[in-house]
Amino acid sequence: MSLHPQKIIIDTDPGQDDGVAILLALASPELDILALTTVAGNVPLALTQRNARMICELAKRTDMKVFAGSDKPLKKPLVTAENVHGKTGLDGIELPEPTMPLQEQHAVDFLIETFRSAPEKSITLCTLGPMTNIAHALIQAPDIASRIKNIVLMGGGFFEGGNITPSAEFNMFVDPDAAKVVFSAGIDLTVIPLDVTHKAMTNAQWIKDLRGMHTSVGEAVAAWTDFFERYDKEKYGSEGAPLHDPCVIGYLLRPDLFSGRHINVEIEADSSLTAGATVADWWGVTDRKANAYYLNHIDRDGFFELLTERLGRHA
Repeated sequence: MSLHPQKIIIDTDPGQDDGVAILLALASPELDILALTTVAGNVPLALTQRNARMICELAKRTDMKVFAGSDKPLKKPLVTAENVHGKTGLDGIELPEPTMPLQEQHAVDFLIETFRSAPEKSITLCTLGPMTNIAHALIQAPDIASRIKNIVLMGGGFFEGGNITPSAEFNMFVDPDAAKVVFSAGIDLTVIPLDVTHKAMTNAQWIKDLRGMHTSVGEAVAAWTDFFERYDKEKYGSEGAPLHDPCVIGYLLRPDLFSGRHINVEIEADSSLTAGATVADWWGVTDRKANAYYLNHIDRDGFFELLTERLGRHA
C-alpha cells in the first residue's frame, strides 16, 4: 500500500464501465476502498449489487464490503439502460454467480454512519451512477455534508450535451432530484462529464492488448468492451466507446491528466424537456457562486496507459 492512500467509497450501478472502474481502483494501492455501495441505475438494484460482488470476485477481492442501497430515484420512476449494458448489466462474458456476502446494512445507513464516525474530510465519495444514495444520506443527516472530503462524480455534459436526451446525461437524468440535493449541499465536487469521457475512447488495439494479457480480468474487460462498443459505434459513428466511469478513478490517481474550471453548475429537475440537464456556467455569465470543479479535458493516451498498466496487475 502507499504510505497515505486516499480513503474512498465507490457508489456504483455496474454496468460494464463501472466494472472497469472498480477493477482499476482495486489494482491501485494509492486508494483505500472502504466499501462499494450500490444503487439502481444501469440495471435494477438486485443486479447492481450482484454485479458489484461478481466484479470483486473476478479481482479476487472477496474481502471487499458491498452494500445495497436505493432501488428507485427520489421522486421519478426508475429508468434503466439494458439497451446499452444488456439484461444483466455485465453482458459480454458469463461470470460465476457471486458467493461473497452482501452486507446486511443499507447503503444509506452505512454512508451516514461512516462519514459521522470518520475524521472530518478524510473520505472521498466516488459516484459512478445516479446519486440517490448520497442524496438520501444528506436528507436524513445533513450534518455529514461538512464531513465529506469531496465527491468525484461521473455525470452531466455541457459541450457534448446529453446521451439519453438532447440535454441530459444518463446518471443525471435517472435522478435529477438527487443530483440537485448533492450540488446544493456545499460539498467540494469534481464533475467528470461527457465532455471528458467522450475523449476517453476505446479502440481495437486496446482490446487486443487486453486479451494479450492472458488473464481473467483482461479477457473480461475485453469482452465487456466488445459488447457495449456496439451501441456507441452505432450511435456516434465512432471507432470505439467512451469509458465513462473509469475516468473518476483515473482522476483520483492522476489528476494531472485532466483539466477544467471551477464554475457554477445547477441541475434542472423540473422541466419535462430538459430534466437532468447540468446547467454549467462555463463562461461565467451569471453571478452564481462556483460550486464544482468541472472537467473538460483528458490526456487520452496517458489515461489508457495508466488503465492498461493497472488492469495488468490483476492475476
